[in-house]
Order: sequence, then C-alpha cells, then structure tokens
Amino acid sequence: MRNGDDVARLLVSCPDRHGIVAAVSAGIAEAGANIVSSEQHSTDPEGGSFFLRMEVHLEGLAGKWAQLEASLEQIAAEFEMEWSLRLAATRKRVALFVSRQDHCLLDLLWRWRRGELPMDVVAVVSNHPGLEGDVRSFGVPYHHVPVSAETKTEAEARELDLLHGLVDLVVLARYMQVLSGDFLLRIGAPVINIHHSFLPAFVGADPYVRAHERGVKLIGATAHYATEELDAGPIIEQDVARVSHRQDPDELALIGRDIERLVLARAVSWHLDDRVVVDGNRTVVFTR
Repeated sequence: MRNGDDVARLLVSCPDRHGIVAAVSAGIAEAGANIVSSEQHSTDPEGGSFFLRMEVHLEGLAGKWAQLEASLEQIAAEFEMEWSLRLAATRKRVALFVSRQDHCLLDLLWRWRRGELPMDVVAVVSNHPGLEGDVRSFGVPYHHVPVSAETKTEAEARELDLLHGLVDLVVLARYMQVLSGDFLLRIGAPVINIHHSFLPAFVGADPYVRAHERGVKLIGATAHYATEELDAGPIIEQDVARVSHRQDPDELALIGRDIERLVLARAVSWHLDDRVVVDGNRTVVFTR
C-alpha cells in the first residue's frame, strides 16, 4: 500500500494543445515521481479546453515537494495552466451550516465519524439552536448564530470571525439562508449547497405540495458550488427518483430527503478527493 504522505494530487486546466500530457509526465518523471493514476478530458481536441487529474507517488515527498513544484511551474507557464498540487494525506477543514432540517447534516457527520469522508469538521453553524445536542454528541463545536433580515450583516460578520482562515470548505447542509456575495468572497473557501431539483420551477415554501399538485413524475436533488446568484452555481452532482400519483406530499418529501443526503455526500466526497475542476459555470468531475 502506498504511503498517503507520499502521494500528491495534481489538477490542471488550460487551453488544449498538443503535448500537454507528455510534458506533464516528463516533468513528474524528472522530479523522480511516478504517476499512479491519470484522468483527462478535452472539450475539443483542437482549440478546446483541457482538464487533467493525476495522482503521483514520490518517496519522501515532503522533502522533495519544492523540486516537484518547480518542475511543474515551468510546464504550467509554457501551457498557460491553472493548476494545483495538494498532498493527498492532508485533510480539509470543513464547516457545516444548517437550519432546522437535520437529515443532510447528520448524514455527513455519520459518514465522517465512520471514516468515509476524510475531513476535519471544525464547526457546525446554525441559525437555530435545536440541533446542538445532536451535533455535540459527535464532539463537534456548535455555534448558534441567529439571522433575521435586520441582523443579516452582523450575523455574517460573526460567522466570518468564527471561520475565516480556519476552513477549506463550507457545506450548506440545508441552511435556509442566502449567503451574501461579500460572505462568499471573504470566507476564502468554496461553498457547496444542496437543494431539491424542483428549483426554479418550485422555488420557495412547500415545494413538495406544489409538485404533488402538478403531478410530477421525477423528483431529485442538486449539489452545486454557491455563488451570488441563488442556486445557479456550478453543478457537482444530481440524482432523481421516479414517483407517481400514489405518493402524497409527505412521501415525496421523504424520498427527496434521501436523494439530498446521497447527492450531497457524493459532492462533498469528490471535492475532498480533489476530483472537481470548475470551468466557468460548469464542472468537470473525475469520478471513480
């Protein structure tokens, strides 16, 4: 088994042209590393955009990190790359935001406790106090930050004071507040959100009641990166389930909650594993 401390993950995006993979492979070999997995995608082989994810192994990586980075920097400059190199063993620090609904939050905490999500949960932030006992049973700090239309600016300032510089990812696990553009800019970390896929057709309160009234045949959920525009950020994962006239609104909501849990867990897992590359308002996701 490979030592995780000696494995690095490389993500690349750049204009597509001939010789990218050959150059990256040569640079990695020059640094003494070995490629253990490689996935790539091109939107068009002539004039498109190119995306690459590699895992490389280098014995004693910590002491040779600068050499590997220097080798890749030369190639990145030549091919106009946006790129990142991360140590696979480094766990991302994650904050979970939630309101009253607990299904996504508790699912993520359960998966984290079982070791299925390699992250460090540094805090749960909620605009309601009701889930504090559940969260503290996982040994995670719980911060109750009430939010109203009048106090939104102050609440976000407190959240930033709690988390700025301490998190690598924020997950909105059914957090029923719209984060401002200022918060998204200043938090200094990506934010993943989950919502039911009725949006925007059934935006607002009681979506499952209105979906039932319209006789929908599919319900689902979408996980995406949060942006200033509500529920319009780059999509990471989606899933659906077929339903019929036999399900009432409560049954539709139950099915929807199950889908939300699975979709959010997959999106968070892929982000933690450095499998997602953002391309404008789209994503390239190198799933297993």
